Amino acid sequence: MSFERPDVGDLMFALDDLCGIGDLTGLPGFEDMSMDLVGAIVEAAARIAEEVLAPLNSVGDLQGARLIDGRVVTPDGWKAAYDIVVDGGWIGLPFDPAHGGAGLPWLLNTAVQEMMQGANMAFAVCSTLTQGAVEAIAAHGSEDQKARYLPPLITGRWAGTMNLTEAQAGSDLGAVRTRAVPDGERYRLFGQKIFITYGDHDLTENILHLVLARTPDAPPGVKGISLFLVPKIRLDAPGVPNDLRCLSLERKLGIHGSPTAVMSFGEADGAVGERLGEENRGLEYMFMMMNRSRLAVGLQGLAVADRARRRARAFARERVQGRAPGHAAPGPILRHPDVRRMLMDLTARTQAMRALAYRAARAIDLAARHPDPATRADARARLDVLTPIVKGWATEGGVDLASLALQVHGGSGYIEETGAARDLRDVRITPIYEGTTGIQANDLVGRKLRRDGGAVVRRMLDETRAGQARLEARPEPEFAAIAGRLDDALAAAERVTDWLLSEAGADPRRGGAASVAYLHLVALLLGGAELAESARIAIGRDGAARRLRIAAFFAARHLPMAEALATAAIDGASVVVACDDGDF
Repeated sequence: MSFERPDVGDLMFALDDLCGIGDLTGLPGFEDMSMDLVGAIVEAAARIAEEVLAPLNSVGDLQGARLIDGRVVTPDGWKAAYDIVVDGGWIGLPFDPAHGGAGLPWLLNTAVQEMMQGANMAFAVCSTLTQGAVEAIAAHGSEDQKARYLPPLITGRWAGTMNLTEAQAGSDLGAVRTRAVPDGERYRLFGQKIFITYGDHDLTENILHLVLARTPDAPPGVKGISLFLVPKIRLDAPGVPNDLRCLSLERKLGIHGSPTAVMSFGEADGAVGERLGEENRGLEYMFMMMNRSRLAVGLQGLAVADRARRRARAFARERVQGRAPGHAAPGPILRHPDVRRMLMDLTARTQAMRALAYRAARAIDLAARHPDPATRADARARLDVLTPIVKGWATEGGVDLASLALQVHGGSGYIEETGAARDLRDVRITPIYEGTTGIQANDLVGRKLRRDGGAVVRRMLDETRAGQARLEARPEPEFAAIAGRLDDALAAAERVTDWLLSEAGADPRRGGAASVAYLHLVALLLGGAELAESARIAIGRDGAARRLRIAAFFAARHLPMAEALATAAIDGASVVVACDDGDF
């Protein structure tokens, strides 16, 4: 089997057995969904990933997006591939059928996007941005805006973008200077944005830019930002280009086929747009799109890591070199103990990352559709906590695992022809864009943990302890060992949580210095617990022994790091705070 084909069995296990997609059929709007339909969609997406998108990955990497005579041209074959995605209705999978969507769970969409992102991240990032734009407009747009903008976005005839960053502002969106000048019921925008993914391209008939800007009387800082809908081709004058253009494309380490644009708005009379929602609430509205994008980027980290894992596994099975201990003759490097360690590391960590990403996706569905208000509120709170964890941990893990997969290849991995180097180059952006790992960790500690006194995090830790008790009740000795490791990791997580809410709460510098270690600690614990639960669920089924070995490996190799992360968080924060400027 080609490494390009996703391991559908592992995805279906995470979807159904672990995250219970079948249970979602009881939610309003999902009554017609069946597991036969879910399986058929996953299989179809796997074929598109393997046969349509993966072959274009190297084409995009070598050709890159090009700016020719003021127009952005995507790599050869990408437009035809995009049309296949559009014709299949893949972009609209989780959206309202009233606007052209399929009305299926976000959890299912997450599995589909994992396969497509893994096959060709540079290509698939376009549709994730469009899906984020749909979410923002569906949540905050007027009925008229929904009627005009949602159908072409959901069907994929149009694409969506986020226009946040400016050269002088970076991640400090309070420093945004782009102006939005009222012109009757419309606005005219003037300014420049940088790092705009798919800011221009030739895949769709129109591009809808969601742009952060200030109105003339707006207060300073983040409280004075509004959000505007600015199409490339004007809606009020069909066929007439708007006053915006791509000034240049960035030269990047990876995802070369994805155009990253410097966008100029209003070089003449101003780019015509309309405000989304209320004035001065733009950052709040944009966070709807941004948080979906953060989960999508976390999924990219997982997806590329899993593709790298499959590539490394195929190489290790075929590459013959040396005689491994216990073998009389030379054979594939898969036999060597350290290669087996690396491959199991790739397997266990990608499965743990997948479990957390799918848990977050399930929370989206519950928060949107469950009839019980308390259940919806709990799902929203969990999603808020899981979003920075998935984004931070899965992207850092994606870089680490792509590097590890390259290591499996040895010197061949450092040569571009194998594709292992491309995986590492492509995934390296994921811990950076849509908010760096430090920003995610600060969000987790400074907002999500503190706003409710740690109630949601403690509830998740309590559930992990209950899962540990279920393991202790099993007769297999492997489960007892895993439970012991989980107990130690739980104690470490609880200790740092208490410290962050007490001692560190009095000094925000300590919380900031400890935040990344804490994010990794909580993710490590939750990921290990998900693998243990996977092994418990699989008892008596095909593949049960494999899942138990995966969980035992993660518990033995990674859960012991929890204590070190706790020390790094608490003691390390004190050292960081004590540093002088000249120490660096």
